[in-house]
Amino acid sequence: MTDPIADYLTRIRNAIMAGHRVVDIPASNIKREITKVLYEKGYILNYKFEDIGYQGNIKIALKYHPVTKAPAIKKIERVSKPGLRKYVSADSLPRVLNGLGIAILSTNKGIMTDKEARQENVGGEVLCYVY
Repeated sequence: MTDPIADYLTRIRNAIMAGHRVVDIPASNIKREITKVLYEKGYILNYKFEDIGYQGNIKIALKYHPVTKAPAIKKIERVSKPGLRKYVSADSLPRVLNGLGIAILSTNKGIMTDKEARQENVGGEVLCYVY
């Protein structure tokens, strides 16, 4: 697999479109950190790391509105791809939907959102947009 982060995002996107409550994803350290960010920002209901075998799994419980059944994640898209990386400096961090969404970045201080990167005054690679 050439882009495991794109596979991670696609599995979440497909599970939301199919209306699934839980999605299983093969684990890696960067996927675990992205999952923690999505949970902290309220885009997923819960998560669980299972260390089964060599790689392990991530079980993610997706979040839906209780009445309308609309998903919490409207759109999740990959920005930086293996063929074309997108790096930003601290003064040119992206704003997603004028601050309503988040951009997840990989910085030298770890995986964080665009708002946290502004507070820390660090730039990095823009992994994805979520809103």
